[in-house]
Amino acid sequence: MSNNRRVGREYALKMLFALQIDQDQTESNRLIDSFWNNFRFADDVLGEPLESIDVPLATASRLFAEKIVTGVVEFRSVIDKKIAESAKNWSLSRMTAVDLSILRIGAYELLYNSTVPAAVVIDEAIEIAKRYGTKDSASFINGLLDKIAKEVGVKPSPE
Repeated sequence: MSNNRRVGREYALKMLFALQIDQDQTESNRLIDSFWNNFRFADDVLGEPLESIDVPLATASRLFAEKIVTGVVEFRSVIDKKIAESAKNWSLSRMTAVDLSILRIGAYELLYNSTVPAAVVIDEAIEIAKRYGTKDSASFINGLLDKIAKEVGVKPSPE
């Protein structure tokens, strides 16, 4: 299940990144449909389009990605406010699109998905940041999500 969720989070990252590029897309269903209709990816080579074959995505990964994207779009103003409050001396406009997308996913899960432990949310965000972000992304995202977790009263790391 965790692999399905990781894959789902990575697809959500790609959709939310696309949303930042095309800011006219404010409806999550249209964004999700456009993404699934235009991209074909293999689970093991996430991010590399397949030319000749169609590899199906696990249903659990797809549904989890859609839940995240729909939630982030629906609660974006609250999520962005929480990120901005936690990011002293950093405006959202100064953050890279990848980092901001990862932060939105993590903040959404911390605020609205209590079924996933905060430590898992933060660890997943760090791993995705290492894969897609800059050399400083993982520590930046770790610090902000840890702060958000503490502010909303969830334990950010196991004791």
